[in-house]
Amino acid sequence: GWGAACSLGAAFFVSGVLPFAEGFFRLATPLMLMQWRDSRQPLLQLLAREAPGTYQHSLTVSKLAEEACQAIGADDLLASVGALYHDVGKILKPEYFTENQTAQINLHSTLAPKMSLLIILAHVKDGVELAREYRLPPALIPFIREHHGTTLVRYFHNVAAERQPSIATGRHDRGVPEAEFRYPGPKPRTRETAVLMLCDGVEGAVRSLRDPAPGRIENVVHSILMDRLNDGQFDACEITLADLHKVEQALVKALCSLYHGRVAYPKAGEGGGRREAPPQPKPAAV
Repeated sequence: GWGAACSLGAAFFVSGVLPFAEGFFRLATPLMLMQWRDSRQPLLQLLAREAPGTYQHSLTVSKLAEEACQAIGADDLLASVGALYHDVGKILKPEYFTENQTAQINLHSTLAPKMSLLIILAHVKDGVELAREYRLPPALIPFIREHHGTTLVRYFHNVAAERQPSIATGRHDRGVPEAEFRYPGPKPRTRETAVLMLCDGVEGAVRSLRDPAPGRIENVVHSILMDRLNDGQFDACEITLADLHKVEQALVKALCSLYHGRVAYPKAGEGGGRREAPPQPKPAAV
């Protein structure tokens, strides 16, 4: 009767109309996101082939973003898939990013800081263009566009400051405006892209540690989170301080598990110790 007709209609919608709507409107439904998560997607295959270091970084960031979003009740599937594609812009010039360099050769050593900056900044714009060329769902593009926000490309700002002598004294100073060495934005506009920003930063920083002991991992995660918070990078989204605390805990747990297989907690009576200074950023590890 009527119930059977409704069931038949629902089945027709799911099997016929929904896939059409997903394809036509490129909606980020769970089904479509699972399809874009497939490593056989042409753009992911291109990333793995042309920038293997970036691809491995993206896989790790994807897992971190998924776990961090689960901790705050955000859309973990969307964040996980968005993270897979956040650095696809590095496909065009992979050799200028440290995770893809196999030899001890820094291609930026022969370039002026401003030229290096242009190459680094371009991976965001290039990524958005590649995403559109490969017809990614619109919901994934903010993960490319917003994952650096308006953060400072600190390494090349420092290099530029060291190379620029003071007009008055002829000595090196820190007179290079930070605004000239920042990503153009926008800042993260959702909790999911804010989480990606943190996951992207902490993954590279922890990977660069010679001894990724749990205490050092905790220090790095906290330092990067506070840096982004104090820099106003979360001002455009609705992520709360309580959310950030949960994200920090989730990232520390996930990274300790990744590097040690378990989380090591202080024994009774032991203090947490001093927070160590985070590692200095390496060239182009952005």
